[in-house]
Amino acid sequence: MLNYESLKNKNSFFLIAGPCVVENKSITFKTCERLKEITSKLKIPFIFKSSYIKANRTSAKSFRTIGIEKSLKILADVRKEFEVPVLTDIHSVIEIDIAASVVDVLQIPAFLSRQTELLEEAGHSGKIVNIKKGQFMSPDDMKYQVEKVSLTGNKKIMLTERGSTFGYNNLVVDFRGIQIMKKNKYPVIFDATHSVQMPSANKGVSGGSPEFIEPLSKAAIASGADGLFFETHPNPSKALSDGSNMLNLNKVEDLLIKLKKIYNVIKNEN
Repeated sequence: MLNYESLKNKNSFFLIAGPCVVENKSITFKTCERLKEITSKLKIPFIFKSSYIKANRTSAKSFRTIGIEKSLKILADVRKEFEVPVLTDIHSVIEIDIAASVVDVLQIPAFLSRQTELLEEAGHSGKIVNIKKGQFMSPDDMKYQVEKVSLTGNKKIMLTERGSTFGYNNLVVDFRGIQIMKKNKYPVIFDATHSVQMPSANKGVSGGSPEFIEPLSKAAIASGADGLFFETHPNPSKALSDGSNMLNLNKVEDLLIKLKKIYNVIKNEN
């Protein structure tokens, strides 16, 4: 369903977006339907994102999944119903075959971005592999993670910037990293919602500053990002995971319109 080469389309950036985690069929379908409607109208290539399980939680009490089989079934239904490619996280080698049977893109979470065996086996799956840069890594070090996947013969790779650790409970974005990672000759994405996260800042739950999603997204497009990543939800305050740094679904269209204008200015200058 997803042609990797289409992600290099210079007529537009592409969008990866969806709820942080599969909460139920209703929210997942509602979000995907609206995102497809918006991106189709704006002619922005779209990949739906949602995790079937959240393995990295600060607190043992935090929500993780409604059930692996149930979540994967919902993602498979979304892919079929809306005819959109789907991305989900993987956290261990044993998950790869299960997830790869359902989705188009396997995402390596930031905290696992140096896990050699995980990267290699994701490469062997033949799926597109999106490697999120660890908060603890330099953008230049991502060339070694790219190599781990590409040596399997799989050249369908994407890299995602999501901010760097800045002291405790905070992240900053160095937009030089986008150009540094683009030297690897693979699409580079900016994760605008995790970059405004404040890890573990709220008594074992991550906080966030969503008011910075728009300005950081604009800076990313101006800096040459090939794609954008948003976690979005119809009602972020009720989201079961990462709601404090999500983009409200009703704000997505307005932001994408602004970003398209910036993208077109940059494109016409080059």
